[in-house]
Amino acid sequence: MTENIKWWQKAVVYQVYPRSFQDADGDGIGDLKGIEQRLDYIEKLGADVIWLNPIYSSPDKDNGYDISNYEDINVKFGNMLDFDRLLAKAHDKNIKIVMDLVVNHTSDQHDWFIESRSSKDNDKRDFYIWRDPVNGHEPNNWGSFFSGPAWKFDEKTGQYYLHLFVEGQPDLNWKNSEVRQAVFDMMNFWVDKGIDGFRMDVISLISKPDGLPDGEVPDGGKYGNSDKAVANGPHVHEYLQEMRQQVLNRADMMTVGEASGVDIPNAIKYANSDSSELNMVFQFEHMGLDNNPNPALGKWYDKKVSLISLKENLSKWQNELTDKAWNSLYWDNHDQPRAVSRYGNDSEEYRVISAKMVATLLHFMQGTPYVYQGEEIGMTNAYNLQREDFDDVEIKNAFKYLIDKDHLVDEDTMLKYVHAKGRDNARTPMQWDSTENAGFTTGKPWIKLNANFKKINVSQALADPDSVFYYYQKLIKLRHELAIITTGKYQLLDPDDAQIYAYRRVGKDEQLLVINNFTMQTIDRDYDVPAGAEILISNYNDDAGRSLRPYEAKVYRFANN
Repeated sequence: MTENIKWWQKAVVYQVYPRSFQDADGDGIGDLKGIEQRLDYIEKLGADVIWLNPIYSSPDKDNGYDISNYEDINVKFGNMLDFDRLLAKAHDKNIKIVMDLVVNHTSDQHDWFIESRSSKDNDKRDFYIWRDPVNGHEPNNWGSFFSGPAWKFDEKTGQYYLHLFVEGQPDLNWKNSEVRQAVFDMMNFWVDKGIDGFRMDVISLISKPDGLPDGEVPDGGKYGNSDKAVANGPHVHEYLQEMRQQVLNRADMMTVGEASGVDIPNAIKYANSDSSELNMVFQFEHMGLDNNPNPALGKWYDKKVSLISLKENLSKWQNELTDKAWNSLYWDNHDQPRAVSRYGNDSEEYRVISAKMVATLLHFMQGTPYVYQGEEIGMTNAYNLQREDFDDVEIKNAFKYLIDKDHLVDEDTMLKYVHAKGRDNARTPMQWDSTENAGFTTGKPWIKLNANFKKINVSQALADPDSVFYYYQKLIKLRHELAIITTGKYQLLDPDDAQIYAYRRVGKDEQLLVINNFTMQTIDRDYDVPAGAEILISNYNDDAGRSLRPYEAKVYRFANN
């Protein structure tokens, strides 16, 4: 495999959530000029690729994932000239730009939907999924991913339209070849601009099951599970192969599909090493391991994941995709809480050391790592946000349906769950320095800042040679330099150890031993490290041998016997 390594297999991606990254014009919302101002910072970190969350025209019912014009820039972020300049300046620094592609649905303010809902016989009616009522109610029992039903009744035409997400995000009808062609034409508009790839939002949901049958209703739930009912539908691979032929083969691009509900066999089809569809997928199995035991509450919970379960799951994906498909590696993103809060320990005593440990575990695995803005300085969940501070529609709907309407949980408990798992934990502004508004804006931030920005910020991290930032910088440099991190075989050690996550990466001539203590205790373990083994990286300044200190992480490199 070494000879056939693709550039994106050795790359590290830095995810930028534009509205929270850097505001250049003082309106409290991050923008394209702000990202341009911070390119030197991303270059210093060593990232190869920037993944931009959606920057297209949008009424922002779901923070830009409801797109009203795919070929225009959201005025809050700037204009197309700003984008063109950002792309050129990133390329000057050898940084690639990957765009977010959101084509399972559009905004209800997109011209296509405005026409579609105007009458049953409009040319665009079949661009979306319309159905008659069944016995006076929704066509099936599917629930929205953001709580409530997945259907909205339209008084004018007397039919329901499908929206797997918010009401303002009607699902496109991918069975219609005109829809597919319109999407491919739009993608080629961006390819012609010179972008370097696409991250494809909920791409596993674009092919709906024939007949739209009811989904299984979880115990205590009100609506059918749309994820299980819709994901990996009958034509999804056919559609992506068509996309490959019409768009993706036109340039040497990186493609990653957000694949809700994906399993190993489908992942191998999506991300097959023959490049017939995509380069890699985001899978969510490890994200669901700390879900609530009550299925009706879904992800809302505040208990830590079982390390044994985490090892089993990550190891499955490492082993079963080897030589068949490619993994994407991530702990957090704009839809997930902060990695150090979820998997490490964000207390003052252990935040830095455990953030480095969590990073070590991920960055030595096989796949392409993704670093979400602020992760590289150890930003934490925003425990200071209260119900009135949240912006995220998913959080608002959770309070509305799970507390106010269905009374499944009380408000104090729900707030604890949101502080643990809510998406706004990741969306608070980037913490650049300790000045007012953390250096993010001179205006009023669109969302409340995390209260700890005076202690946790980029300025502080860059001034401290032992900071989380420089640790990430070293991890990225090692990935670029050592082929074994890309090509070595993965071998889990001690799968039933509930405290230590240790694994090997085995190459032709050498191997790496990666050891991570997930506890705040000092623990003894003997991994039979050969004499003379080199420590590649460690989050402590010395090596205590078999004695593993709180949240200790270290990687040994040595020749094969």
